[in-house]
Amino acid sequence: MRRSTGFLYALPMAILVAVLFVAPLGLMVWMSLNDWPLLGDSAPNGVANYDALREPLFARAIVFSLKYTVIATALVTLMAFGLALLVQRPGPAVAVFRTVFFLPAAVGLASASLLFYGMFNQDSSPLNVLARLSGGDGLDWLGDGNHALFSTALLITWKFAGYYMVIIMAGLQSINPLLYEAATLEGATRWQMMRRITLPLLRPTMTLVLVLLVTSSLLAFDQFFILTGGRHGTATVVIGIYREAFTSQDLGRAAAISVGILAVLYVINGAQVRFLRGSSTDRRPT
Repeated sequence: MRRSTGFLYALPMAILVAVLFVAPLGLMVWMSLNDWPLLGDSAPNGVANYDALREPLFARAIVFSLKYTVIATALVTLMAFGLALLVQRPGPAVAVFRTVFFLPAAVGLASASLLFYGMFNQDSSPLNVLARLSGGDGLDWLGDGNHALFSTALLITWKFAGYYMVIIMAGLQSINPLLYEAATLEGATRWQMMRRITLPLLRPTMTLVLVLLVTSSLLAFDQFFILTGGRHGTATVVIGIYREAFTSQDLGRAAAISVGILAVLYVINGAQVRFLRGSSTDRRPT
């Protein structure tokens, strides 16, 4: 009876997952095995669409996406961790600072990208105006691939550092303060407490942050589509999927690339989850 009741409680969510996740995933795999134009009839073609994974354009998109993922993940993680340390303890105006740091997360990514487009546009960039007033030369923030990469990473850091600050702050506040008191009595320095207490106990939280950041960075689309349109060597994997589907009008090849990216994300996230489980096992009392 209890098993049947539990099944009935889980059934609505199971149906929702099946309709919104399992069925689209199955359709994507089926599309990848067919010649599926945007307009017209489809026809089976086996694994021919997966040749798209070996094309130079896709390889360059993978390399750029990985480079962006490393830079954006490092910047956002470091900034979020620093902000969390700054506002983790109650104090005068701490709530105000928490709100201010978190506010950019409430701005839509497309809106934030348009805001930074105005700031980075070479003709009207306030940054270039300040550079010229100080006797320097303005930069082509979006017309050069390397500059566009770091400009976009700066946008993502501004927008998401506060969001991940909240997650890390929750992890910091879950650490028993008695551990720090005992370490202080033993004469431990702040760096030693950070290295021996904070970082090890924060490992599950940081793993969650890394999983979310790596996944969202590898699937980056909005910011590059708005800021550069994928030009100047800034085409991400998802922009490549978009072009295959709506410019080349080949949904089959777009689906094949999507399946390949899904496999990469599965491997990366699986490794991170195993890392988390390993850390949890290491902390079990013996």
